[in-house]
Amino acid sequence: MAERQNTKREQTGPFGFSPYKSKKNEEYMNEAQEAHFRAILQAWKTELMEEVDRTVHHMQDEAANFPDPNDRATQESEFSLELRTRDRERKLIKKIEETLTLIDNHEYGYCEACGVEIGIRRLEARPTASLCIDCKTLDEIREKQMS
Repeated sequence: MAERQNTKREQTGPFGFSPYKSKKNEEYMNEAQEAHFRAILQAWKTELMEEVDRTVHHMQDEAANFPDPNDRATQESEFSLELRTRDRERKLIKKIEETLTLIDNHEYGYCEACGVEIGIRRLEARPTASLCIDCKTLDEIREKQMS
């Protein structure tokens, strides 16, 4: 049974989408590819928005004024962690929206540093990628040297 589940996971990409199957002599970032990535990004954004709603409801439902300072501190610590996570997700939602704008403007899938194609598989692994693998590698090396 576990083998069957692993095989199924390998056949689907993020959010249950099947990996894009390129056709012979197909133009890069054509309408079908843009639609594929738009659907992935919108599903991701929807999932993140639902998580934000769940967090708000959870914090409202769980908020209590505990008489014990340790219980209060634990709850505040948990809420703080959740809020930090949601803040990171809020930034990711903004990046997803920017990426959707790139798709709308037919500028998606090209490296913002050198202009080459980022590649379908890299974009499926990281739909918000804005750098090709070579530029990203150089960027990480520079970042490592600076710190």
